[in-house]
Amino acid sequence: MEADIEELTSRGRRESEDSHTSKAHWRSLFAFTSRSHAVPLCLALALSVASGAVTPVLSYLLGKVFGCFTDFGAGKYDGAELVKKVSKYGIGLTGLGAGSGLLHTGYFGLWLVFGELQAKCARDSLFAGMLEKDMEWYDMRKDGVEALIQRLQTQIRELQMATAQPLGYAIQSVVTACAALGLAMYTAWDLTLITIATIPFSIIILGRISAKMQPNIDAQAEELSKASKLASNALQAIDTVKYFNGQDFESWQYAKAIQRAAGKYLSQAMANALQIGFTRFVTQSMFFQGFWYGSHLVIKGKKDPAEVLTAFWSCLMALQAVEQILPQMLVLEKGRAAGATLQAILTQMGRRRRVFMTGHLKPEFCEGDIEVRNVSFCYPSRPDQRALVDASFFFPAGEISFVIGKSGSGKSTLSNLLMRFYEPVKGELFIDGHAIQTLDIGWLRNNITLVQQQSVLFNETIFKNIAFGRRDWKRVRREEVKRSINIAFLQDTIDDLPSGLDTVVGTGGNAMSGGQRQRVAMARARLRDTPILILDEATSALDHISKDMVMRAVREWRRGKTTIIITHDLSQIEDHEYAYILDKGVVVQEGYRYALEKGSAGPLAAPRRPSITYPPVKRSSRLPPRTRKQSTATIGSLSQGSVISVGSVDSMDIQYQPRPRSVFVPAIFSPTLGNLGDNRRSRFGPLVSPAATGAFAMHRLSTGPSLFGSTVVGSPQAPEGTDSMAEWPLLPRRGERMRDLSMVNELHQSASEIGRVSAEERGPRSVRRQTRLIPLKTLKKPLPERPMDVGGRSGGPVKKRSVAPIKKILLTVWPTLSWKHRSLLLCGFLAAGLHAAATPIFSWVFSKLLATFFLPVNRSQEALKWSLSVLAVGVGDAIAVYFMHYLLEACAQAWVDSLRTEAMKRIIEQPRAWFDRDKNGVCKLLECLDRNPEEMRNLVGRFAGFMFVVFVMLLMTLIWSLVVCWKLTLVGLASAPFIYAVTRSYQAVSATWEGKSNDAGTAAATIFTETFGNVRTVRALTLEAYLHEKYLKSTENAFKVGIRRSLYSSIFYGISDSGIVFATALIFYYGAVLASSRAFSVENIIQVFSMLLFSIANANAILSFIPQINSSCATATRLLRLANLPYQTSHEHTGHVRIPSVGAIAFNNVNFIYPSRPTGSVLNNLTLVLPPSTGIALVGASGSGKSTITSLILGLYPPTSGSLTFNSVPIGDLHLPSLRSLIAVVSQTPQIFATSIALNIAYALPERSALASRVAIERAAAIAGIHEFVTSLPRGYQTLIGEGGTGLSGGQAQRVAIARAVARQPLLLILDEATSGLDGENAKGIRELVKRLVGAGIGVLMVTHDREMMSACQDVVVLKDGTVVERGNFHDLVQRKGGELRRLLGQK
Repeated sequence: MEADIEELTSRGRRESEDSHTSKAHWRSLFAFTSRSHAVPLCLALALSVASGAVTPVLSYLLGKVFGCFTDFGAGKYDGAELVKKVSKYGIGLTGLGAGSGLLHTGYFGLWLVFGELQAKCARDSLFAGMLEKDMEWYDMRKDGVEALIQRLQTQIRELQMATAQPLGYAIQSVVTACAALGLAMYTAWDLTLITIATIPFSIIILGRISAKMQPNIDAQAEELSKASKLASNALQAIDTVKYFNGQDFESWQYAKAIQRAAGKYLSQAMANALQIGFTRFVTQSMFFQGFWYGSHLVIKGKKDPAEVLTAFWSCLMALQAVEQILPQMLVLEKGRAAGATLQAILTQMGRRRRVFMTGHLKPEFCEGDIEVRNVSFCYPSRPDQRALVDASFFFPAGEISFVIGKSGSGKSTLSNLLMRFYEPVKGELFIDGHAIQTLDIGWLRNNITLVQQQSVLFNETIFKNIAFGRRDWKRVRREEVKRSINIAFLQDTIDDLPSGLDTVVGTGGNAMSGGQRQRVAMARARLRDTPILILDEATSALDHISKDMVMRAVREWRRGKTTIIITHDLSQIEDHEYAYILDKGVVVQEGYRYALEKGSAGPLAAPRRPSITYPPVKRSSRLPPRTRKQSTATIGSLSQGSVISVGSVDSMDIQYQPRPRSVFVPAIFSPTLGNLGDNRRSRFGPLVSPAATGAFAMHRLSTGPSLFGSTVVGSPQAPEGTDSMAEWPLLPRRGERMRDLSMVNELHQSASEIGRVSAEERGPRSVRRQTRLIPLKTLKKPLPERPMDVGGRSGGPVKKRSVAPIKKILLTVWPTLSWKHRSLLLCGFLAAGLHAAATPIFSWVFSKLLATFFLPVNRSQEALKWSLSVLAVGVGDAIAVYFMHYLLEACAQAWVDSLRTEAMKRIIEQPRAWFDRDKNGVCKLLECLDRNPEEMRNLVGRFAGFMFVVFVMLLMTLIWSLVVCWKLTLVGLASAPFIYAVTRSYQAVSATWEGKSNDAGTAAATIFTETFGNVRTVRALTLEAYLHEKYLKSTENAFKVGIRRSLYSSIFYGISDSGIVFATALIFYYGAVLASSRAFSVENIIQVFSMLLFSIANANAILSFIPQINSSCATATRLLRLANLPYQTSHEHTGHVRIPSVGAIAFNNVNFIYPSRPTGSVLNNLTLVLPPSTGIALVGASGSGKSTITSLILGLYPPTSGSLTFNSVPIGDLHLPSLRSLIAVVSQTPQIFATSIALNIAYALPERSALASRVAIERAAAIAGIHEFVTSLPRGYQTLIGEGGTGLSGGQAQRVAIARAVARQPLLLILDEATSGLDGENAKGIRELVKRLVGAGIGVLMVTHDREMMSACQDVVVLKDGTVVERGNFHDLVQRKGGELRRLLGQK
């Protein structure tokens, strides 16, 4: 067994390590290229080569034109000859422009198509690959499945962006460089070699710089994954975050994760800026050596000026082509890393194809005999803990069997193994005598139905959710669904819904209560009607009478069919039904109920029996017969004397021996480390002394003993006034980090006002800062509240989203930045201005260089002088370029980080109703926080600086050119309206289709998230084929939208590109006319030529960025919408009154309707007073409004009408954070955060509070009955749980949630079905806790269906249809003839 566990441990470790890629190669960009992509890829490459060759041809023509002007200046031509020759070359330029437009249209469109193909292939491959992976793979994801899903979507997007236009542009530039160098070598090989002599050395340096980028890209992706995980946890558990005032804490955690990711990105930005600056310097330095040597060749008569200019211009074009690649390098590097990571994940998925998934046996019938023989199992996330230990079961066909046991005893593990979510480490499982490994997985799951406690519903209609029970769900008729509804008694609920069966239940079924979701799941199981049914706490959220009715219906329905019921509710077991009792993975008892009741031990035994330790079960006597007939005879022949009674202790009353190093004696709850016997209880003396009770009201949270205080044996008590966080390194000092961000989680009220938290315990107090991020006042219209999905489920058509213009987006940068980054931003734009000025200066110096070719004397000296001037300009330009890129990237990162943090802060401060809207689903919010900022950053980091440079450059060029040769400048400007119109049209078309493409991609991502976020339910219902088909349709739609985008965008891109070449031809022709007329000197005309051509070339480069700019604007619009959400303006922040205690809670004629369900009233004229310091049970059928009352008490929603008061103060006047700090909540569905057990219990507590100390945390865990389990883990309270951590059973998670609530020492404890996941013994402990809390003056409000929990309360309030129908003492109500409580409990 130990060897098996070790193998599992190493296997999990390898799986986790395999998910990372060590090195990304450039071929990773083509990781998802298939043979079907060959045609578009080859065409794209061919057109890239052809369009790349346009530049060398342009270089050749430009060289010839400049040669004509040089010869004319030297007196070789007259004016007429000059105009004739330039006209000839102008016609060539015009033809070249037309051809260039066609080539660029084709190349641009095909590369966009190729990017869409890569994205579609990646999406489809990942979906198919993840569908085939076993649950072990999901469990071993380091950061959890949710974070993995978000990172996959981001990486798919990064791969798509890289393999589209940037890759095509890079290939075109490489072709241009090679062709230009070839032309230069052909024209003047010696001059070319001298000019490019520094290139090999430069390539080595650039390669070194590039190598440093990849590790930082991987590190940034990992940090962003952690940030996404934190955001996912907070948003999915938003109720818990609000209950415990964890908003600031979550914002702080997220901001710190974003800061770490930002540091990694800045390292990338620095490397990229170095590359660009160095390349700029190399390019400019070429002029020095090239022109010096070219002038030498002309003087010696070895070359004429035209040849020198052609060769030199070609070298310059080659280097400029290389330089233009560099701004795309970061996109390509990210795409390369994304492709490598996605490929590594797919490879890792393919490498570990599990043997047990390859069964092909499909028996004609399934009788339903199930045998589990000596099975041992460990979960991958807990390889050192055995969930089952040599366990054997036999479930005969046609019978109902029960499996009971404490939380974490292995009950649900059995259902997981039967569904083949996992394979056992040891032992075998058989269905009808067939080894489970040999059975086809589809056949198995179509013959077994699993209904779990946390019933998962899909974002579809109720009809479709129930119809999913059948494989041929499309053929399911409404009559069949209605018949299935009857078994779950769901008809009344459906009748009350606005659209009946056609009501969409929302993401995860959030539009329905827990009990209603369980009923839908039960109806789905009835429609499925498989030979084998497993109910795993499937009725825990139902009231007693509903549960009883459902169980009776199940017994009638399942007569003659195999049924396994996993439960804590022993009342469900009838006398003639067989039960297995599990403890710590071992079958400790089994037998029929009537026989077990007469035994000496176990939960069904008489309570008078003494409690002793279990000996192990050696062999099950419920032996599997060879035939069905034998099985019936064998079971029928079992008599009272044949009952297996292993050991003589109550299986729900396990003896835990306390560890000497940490033994607790809580003052209010004696069973501290397990359930101690009466003889143990007497050792500890009275549970609550009068002195302790009296002191409690005066000293609520002092570091001294209190109601929740304890005596610790073997563990020193924390001295007063010390920092309790310091004694336990598990809990980081959050205060210092929070103070830096001004996001400390203030625990919600002033100690001086209410005497609740002392200054020593609170630590540094924070004041919620009002953000510097001002609303978008610069926008004439507010950013649109547009749904971020296509074909959303809001019931109406989706409104078209308008994307905010780049200008208005950029105007939000300055208000967002700190003064430090504002200074850096100014420096960055100053550097950009210097870079822009360098081009006109360079053009002027360049014209002087050209003029040296027709100087009669001192040609060499002048050439050297102006070559050195070019070198000086190059050095200054390179420095300016470096600082421009790095400083603007740093400011861009600060901008998006601020917006991210602000968006996160504002999101979690939104009222609860905001999260119920479909457009604000967790998947869409995470996409906005995770992927959108990465694209949005480019607006400032790359595009804003470049556009500023072009603007300044054009302005300087225009003024300079007007001064030097105003006629030629005006003719050049004549083409500006045409170029502007075409460019704007291109931008508008691109923006429209970019938005549509993003929406289609988001729709596909939503399906991806829904599928793999609920993968267990998907597999249990065999919905893989349906969801796969749905996803393929979604990705096909995204692909089609992308194809149309590429078509329309490429047409306008080609027209824009050709328009610039046409303008160049016009300028040359008119320049020749002016030169021939001697109106301006040749030197001045060449000077204007140089400035206009360089400026036009830089302006033309903007065209290649337009698709990325539009994409960035679309994503920026989404993030800015979130970052400018109303902050603390909802009903949660209107009040300012702080009260010292909860006091009496009074509902007066309260009506309430959920905003997401406006047609159904949940509370109807509710009038209810909840007195303080009282134990009150809220009882009623599912959907009667019980949980809604707790939501209103905690201020998640405001009442629709009527009044709700605390101590006669309306809730609207109360400071809700301080109110919530007086209350602790345990929800029916426990929320576990992806962190350690200790931090889960101490969630959002002040860092210096004694409540967050090690002693207090362990005390709370002991009270909740989880301490012994935690200390049995290898890392104890440091054990990571939640997404990516150790998995917990439902009961264990529930006890962690109870410990979290108890740790706060509340004045009111709300338990919303808090014992639904607990076994009888732990539920008994909670009942004892309730009694002691009430006895000490602490109020308890309990939402429950459990009879025992009701009896522990002083007052029982019975609800029906959202109003109180009866109220009183439990014993009085239960005896009231015709009473509602009596009916709910099923008493006649």
